Amino acid sequence: MVKKAYKYRFYPDAEQAELLAKTFGCVRFVYNYILRYRTDAYYQAQEKVNYIGANAKLTEIKQIPEFNFLNEVSSVPLQQCLRNQQTAFKNFFEGRAKHPVFKSKKHKQSAEFTYRAFSYKNGQLTLAKCKNPLNIKWSRPLPSDPTTVTVSKDQAGRYFVSCLCEFEPTLLPVNDKKVGIDVGIKDLFVTSEGFKSDNPRYTAKYAAKLAKYQRRLAKKKLGSKNRQKAKRKVARIHAKISDCRMDNLHKLSRKLINENQVVCAENLSVKNMIKNPKLAKHIADASWGEFTRQLEYKANWAGRVYVEIDRFFPSSKRCSCCGFVSESMPLDVRVWVCPECETEHDRDINAAENVKAAGLAVLAFGDNVSGDSISLLSSSCR
Repeated sequence: MVKKAYKYRFYPDAEQAELLAKTFGCVRFVYNYILRYRTDAYYQAQEKVNYIGANAKLTEIKQIPEFNFLNEVSSVPLQQCLRNQQTAFKNFFEGRAKHPVFKSKKHKQSAEFTYRAFSYKNGQLTLAKCKNPLNIKWSRPLPSDPTTVTVSKDQAGRYFVSCLCEFEPTLLPVNDKKVGIDVGIKDLFVTSEGFKSDNPRYTAKYAAKLAKYQRRLAKKKLGSKNRQKAKRKVARIHAKISDCRMDNLHKLSRKLINENQVVCAENLSVKNMIKNPKLAKHIADASWGEFTRQLEYKANWAGRVYVEIDRFFPSSKRCSCCGFVSESMPLDVRVWVCPECETEHDRDINAAENVKAAGLAVLAFGDNVSGDSISLLSSSCR
């Protein structure tokens, strides 16, 4: 059994929208208040406040008359935000993340409810202190009763509920297909079999429309209602781009996992690559990191094998036929001829073939593989 989150859109009534707004505000206030308290304790008194200390501080501030509004919402989301903050501080102290930052009301709002703060009966979900169940558009049934429910509101004004459930993944039939993929900008990815997936470039597709509404937003008076309306229109365009991108990535990753038993890809450092000022926008739009993340967890659920090779492996500069490695390979070179075996290569297909050979070598010999092992597997794959 594994856990999976099922996300649905819902439409709250006026009373539910008011309660959710209060809940989002209280969660944000508690998170920021305790973050300031823990930060001052750490940098001024050199003391680390754990979750127990943070929860005790929450109990203390709820008794202050000035903060009586915290008692108008369920206490569970307030405690859950402190648990999330504890995880953030743990990652910070262990060097895996930066210091936690304050939450803003201008960004996405969310609140997490455990099983004690909601009820799920007969396909209806009711949150704590809500009289009526949520009007959820159930696009697919839940495999089991949810253990945790997260309610969120994005900048476009849309409400979503994410139900964390346990389910048993279905293993796909075993086949003998193996594929290597080389991600790119012109084509989202190219396989070792020669298939090229076109990059939709959703950011460029909606660039003109986005620029028009951003110009309108810039002319609105700060703090006015018209500015809020214009800002929401801009957020809706960004949401459209994000939804189209995620839909395309899910379809492509599912197709690769369904058709192949072994999928090989490069372990790219997208965070460093995106620092390139000329390619940052295109790399971010391609979402290579999200694509490989989907391949990994979908492969685990389906009983497939996902292999990542070292990012410094010369997949583009290496001849997939004889193993010759070129000294340099500029990005504008899309077709090249190997000086050793005189084989003409398509840059992306050749890189995908090398990625496949290196991935199979990792499966056969482990992480420390030699060029001879890759050449042997490369010749046997053709």
